[in-house]
Amino acid sequence: MTKPEPISDGMRGLAAADPAKRNRSAQTLFSEGLARTTNWLAEWMDNPDFHTLVVQDPFVTPDGKKGATPRITLGMALQPEAFEQIRAANGSPPMADAPSDQDVLEFELEFHRDALPPLRLDILTTSAPHGGGAIARFLEKFGEGIQQIEIEVTDVDRATQILRGKFSIESIFSATRSGANGTRVNFFLVPAHDGKKVLVELVEQPKTAH
Repeated sequence: MTKPEPISDGMRGLAAADPAKRNRSAQTLFSEGLARTTNWLAEWMDNPDFHTLVVQDPFVTPDGKKGATPRITLGMALQPEAFEQIRAANGSPPMADAPSDQDVLEFELEFHRDALPPLRLDILTTSAPHGGGAIARFLEKFGEGIQQIEIEVTDVDRATQILRGKFSIESIFSATRSGANGTRVNFFLVPAHDGKKVLVELVEQPKTAH
């Protein structure tokens, strides 16, 4: 019997009844997602202008050392049935308010860890199975799996300018567009360590009124 692929095994685990198993599965998936950032994210973060725009999650190590890490969310594309199973197993978190013209249904999960920032997953499925939307095309071409790496920034427009000007990486959309829950987003196809490309989403949260 062949050993299950880490991604498929991890996705099944997100629907487990045991919270500890769901947490372990989230860690498996997140580790795989972070591996896809190894040849580009550190270079981006070395740019001081880009670095200042990235939202950081602070943490304290067991020996008292303070640190911070970019706030990253792993976007997972699943078939509608698996999407519903995972949502039910995790207490039916609220659905995101996605723009009606975008092919996506989604909700977010957080898995907390001692002294470390939570693991964040964005669970996605198509709103129009067998249609021509982005999630439907991804599922048809690649099957279920990691669809995107989401990086939270304070200014998508400025971050996009830096990636274009300093790293010669062109955005998928010529201008920032609306995302779920009032966010502003843009997307980039970035070469991963394995020679394939990873979809990176820059996400700017809506400004809160004071």
